[in-house]
Amino acid sequence: MKRRIIITAAIFGMLAVIAGAFGAHGLEGKLSAKNLEVWRTAVQYQFYHTFALIFLSTLTRFKLRLVGHCYILFSLGIVLFSGSLYVLACSELIDWSWLPVLGPVTPVGGLLFIAGWVCLGVAALKIK
Repeated sequence: MKRRIIITAAIFGMLAVIAGAFGAHGLEGKLSAKNLEVWRTAVQYQFYHTFALIFLSTLTRFKLRLVGHCYILFSLGIVLFSGSLYVLACSELIDWSWLPVLGPVTPVGGLLFIAGWVCLGVAALKIK
């Protein structure tokens, strides 16, 4: 489990660096200020939860099932929250009419983040 969490964190971290650089250099001037800020928010939250995954990997030694649940919640949260924000931020460039449908996906990702943090707190309480 520890190896899987670290590999996942490494992939999400790498993608966050790429997304941050792309937003700063590739999208500047192509997106509105509002959508650039949405992009930056996606990058920020992806980084926050990548660091959370790295921390989570240190808890695998306690053999708690909750660590696996946190891993899934944080990972899905990154995909849904940050992923939907990346796509929504680029809505001006992509020009897909169905994109507003993704709007409700972002709060679901946020709820997964919250559930992951609650799960992490409960896991910490169970550590002896």
